[in-house]
Amino acid sequence: MPKFAANLTLMFTEVDFLDRFEAAAKAGFKAVEFHFPYAYGKAQIAERVAAHGLRQVLFNLPAGDWQAGDRGIACRPDRVQEFQDGVETAIDYATALGCKQVNCLAGIRPEGVAEESVRETLVANLNFAAAKLGEGGIRLLVEPINTRDIPGFYLCHTDQALAVIDEVGSANLALQYDVYHMQVMEGDLATTLGRNLDRIKHIQIADNPGRHEPGTGEIDYRFLLAFLDRLGYGGWVGCEYLPMTTTEEGLGWIKPYLAAAAA
Repeated sequence: MPKFAANLTLMFTEVDFLDRFEAAAKAGFKAVEFHFPYAYGKAQIAERVAAHGLRQVLFNLPAGDWQAGDRGIACRPDRVQEFQDGVETAIDYATALGCKQVNCLAGIRPEGVAEESVRETLVANLNFAAAKLGEGGIRLLVEPINTRDIPGFYLCHTDQALAVIDEVGSANLALQYDVYHMQVMEGDLATTLGRNLDRIKHIQIADNPGRHEPGTGEIDYRFLLAFLDRLGYGGWVGCEYLPMTTTEEGLGWIKPYLAAAAA
């Protein structure tokens, strides 16, 4: 049975962020993830996680100035110190929240920088982060993202991300597989999942087109989730989707799974 985490950046936005933990718990979720915690004090978030009996299973490393258009800085040669400082901040939050995995957004490829320099910077930054996070018992993930939603994003295919992971060579670095992003970029979801399951430590889901809840688009999630069960996937599945209407109205697809998990 899949283990689902509500993504509180995209779900339950009908209420303020700190109130989304309660909303997720009331809906039947046992775990949460979100993009970034850094606008709030770590104690504030930890209190909400604990108060509602939830597990914090994922968030991202600091990714630069999101409002200014940054989508990660790990591939930027001019921002290595900022990246390293962000790793320390992420460790501080992950430790306080009991979160055992954080994700790295590689970022948009910088203009005018040679491919060799971009790749070397990403590999070196992932090496640094994997080692530092490992000291605290926290796994590092890296995620390919589609270039339709984020034009110019540096890591955009599964094999490309796995090649970078191989080059880093750390046992503390794994793949985060976002079904929506990879449906846009390459399809062949079940084959890719089956071939690489031992290297995938977190999965995120949304349907395509629209990045809405499962059942609203072309991806056969009933098959795909059953397939993950047959493969023996034991990690979390993050519900990183944009509800078509309200979050509650869009939870029909997941209610049987949550009810079975609670039985």
